[in-house]
Amino acid sequence: MVKSIEGPELNRRKAIGLVGSAIAKGAAASGVIAGLDFASGVRVLSADDKVTSKSAARSVNASTFNASIVNPLGRVPLSFIIDDSTCLVNMGHFCMPQFAEAWPDRQIYHQQWQQWPREIPDSFVRQFGEWCAEHSVKGKYSIVPYPACVGWVDRFIPGWSKKQLDDSVKLVRELMMPNWDIHPEMITHTRVIDLATGRPMESANSATMENSYPQTDVSVDYLASYLAYALRILKRCGLSCEGITTPGGFGNRVKAKLPIAVHQAVRDVFGSELPHYFKYVREGDESTIPSLEYADDTQSVDRLTVNVPAGTGDWFGSWEGNKKSDPDRYCNEDATSGRMVELIKRGEPAVMLCHWPGMYCNGDLSGFHAFQRVVESIHRRFADQTLWMKCSEIGRYYAAKELATLRLVDETTLQIDSPLACPALTIELNSSQQPIPTTFEGAGKTIKLTSCSKRSQLQPGSFHRDANKTLICLDIPKGTSEVRFISNE
Repeated sequence: MVKSIEGPELNRRKAIGLVGSAIAKGAAASGVIAGLDFASGVRVLSADDKVTSKSAARSVNASTFNASIVNPLGRVPLSFIIDDSTCLVNMGHFCMPQFAEAWPDRQIYHQQWQQWPREIPDSFVRQFGEWCAEHSVKGKYSIVPYPACVGWVDRFIPGWSKKQLDDSVKLVRELMMPNWDIHPEMITHTRVIDLATGRPMESANSATMENSYPQTDVSVDYLASYLAYALRILKRCGLSCEGITTPGGFGNRVKAKLPIAVHQAVRDVFGSELPHYFKYVREGDESTIPSLEYADDTQSVDRLTVNVPAGTGDWFGSWEGNKKSDPDRYCNEDATSGRMVELIKRGEPAVMLCHWPGMYCNGDLSGFHAFQRVVESIHRRFADQTLWMKCSEIGRYYAAKELATLRLVDETTLQIDSPLACPALTIELNSSQQPIPTTFEGAGKTIKLTSCSKRSQLQPGSFHRDANKTLICLDIPKGTSEVRFISNE
């Protein structure tokens, strides 16, 4: 992705135009009207929902009982989106001359790229990945399959041995993939590939560069084929993908077709149940809650793609890797201001954005050090209020939050119907009676729910009671499951 380019065909911020049914912009605000909780988009319990039960001895009065799905573990999701990453190749070094050829009038591309290192070494990948694992940081990490047309990550890259490439891919597979979604960022991030020949387009201009492709309308089938080409390369490397990232303005002229193509390509190559993609940055008062985008009018989960946006710009070392970082724009030293603080206080996903060259910063690691400071500041103030998640995990959670239905079957049973399985689904019960959850039944299993004294201790299979609220955290299966409870009276 190229964030600093000032053209409508290339600027990700100006590409915002959502498709399909989006979760309500103000969804973080609470409120129950006519049985619909707008904070969760689910049907909530009310007096009209109750079914009269004969077991009234220790039952809960449904007329004083409401429930809604809230953030996972009652915390705000955090994530870190990394663009322009790949194996070994420094995309800043190799992309710059190609962009200059395609857009010769843009001064930003006339930089001394020859002085920048050609490689971002695996030693830095290991340093970064291990530090993030120690601090529970998760997110999305791109692997450009044919980076800047230098070489193929599943075959060979000139300038590096086969063993160096294999070791680099292995490092991503073993160190990064457990905590990071791996995305192709198209095929090259520079020149468009002719799918019939596998060769880059001959000339370099707006019509032949992935950052601004396509310039004319193309079919969903063609878009899906282009995405699948990239995904198959990563599959041959043993990398698993549930989504894709668009470089710059890729797909701007076919936005309505892009989520359909993502759905087809990711399902075809990897069989993923719930494809997602990253393209958009949301600013100001725009909601950072993922959007649900359907491939047709059936509104079926089998035709669903999740659009997971970032909530910040890139204020580290930028895509070139030579800019001075401005970490306070994310979060200042004491975490009292900055975009991440704003999103955390709003209660919506706080997703940071950067480019891999801007972490390495041509070897001085200033971007990485600025990132470390931001993470440490957030943890000092908000550790018990936030939760690091992959983009796919955020997408799945908010899809389940939007699509699940809650219903009071009788006065001791809460039924959950969800078209998706969802780890750590968290339900808030509001009742003056403070009902006590006892067991959870789903997928043929029954587990006893345990009480935790602190909200920060909440984990799947447990609940926390505070004043008139009870939080219950559950790993729900696809289909129907039930929570059973008794009155506190």
